[in-house]
Amino acid sequence: MLNVALIQHAVAPTKRETIARTVALIERAAKKAQLIVLQELHQDIYFCQHEDTCYFDWALDFDADVAFWSGVAKANDVVLVTSLFEARAMGLYHNTAVVFERDGSVAGKYRKMHIPDDPGFYEKFYFTPGDLGFEPIDTSVGRLGVLVCWDQWYPEAARLMALRGAQMLIYPTAIGWNPHDTIEEQTRQRDAWVTIQRGHAVANGIPVLSCNRIGFESDPTGVLAGTQFWGNSFVAGPQGELLAVANATDETILEAVIDPARTKAVRDIWPFLRDRRIENYHEITRRYID
Repeated sequence: MLNVALIQHAVAPTKRETIARTVALIERAAKKAQLIVLQELHQDIYFCQHEDTCYFDWALDFDADVAFWSGVAKANDVVLVTSLFEARAMGLYHNTAVVFERDGSVAGKYRKMHIPDDPGFYEKFYFTPGDLGFEPIDTSVGRLGVLVCWDQWYPEAARLMALRGAQMLIYPTAIGWNPHDTIEEQTRQRDAWVTIQRGHAVANGIPVLSCNRIGFESDPTGVLAGTQFWGNSFVAGPQGELLAVANATDETILEAVIDPARTKAVRDIWPFLRDRRIENYHEITRRYID
């Protein structure tokens, strides 16, 4: 059995305060969990609501941030999934998930592949699409298929992780509502977000862990209404069953137990990988079939 914990929380006024809060929650979660997942860009505000080159300087702290979270993983004896802003070279930046082993060593990293460019989510200005591929990360708690936020809408990403032996899919996330949207529209968006990810669990026969932030974050320019992050972090089992769900507003250490034997049993009775007609899928790499 594997005990996992997802840390769902809002950001504090400063990076230092936010990190201190995150570390305190990790220390609590580590009393039970062997694997802890943090939300997307968890160290500070979601700065992609507008375009400003000043935020590129935040990525210059990447090496220091890696060293810090390495220490946190080691101090708490957990496998830790983080989400950091990586400066690779001048003018070249990535949205990068770094996974730490229990001894603080870097087990691996994943650079976000699908980059959105929508009102309030201007990520193409900041992030270059990843070039590390859809490669699972081997850890002491299993082979982790780590993806990031916008990746969660793409079944191809989930499938490729599964085909490379991922034993679970993990999605650090920062997604929310436009406060001007109707309640009905907000509900449709959230339900679609949950449904697509549960579908990845079903289609690939592996658990899904999705960790989102909460709280309202304003647009510093005043152009947009800001974003109300909708939380609802969850863990789904290999048939899409919900093992644990957080709400939309509360700081939460979301705990769940993953049973690898159950994953095998589901794969055995629903052998979707066996029945794939791979010889007929060659056109999947086309943008559109006219």
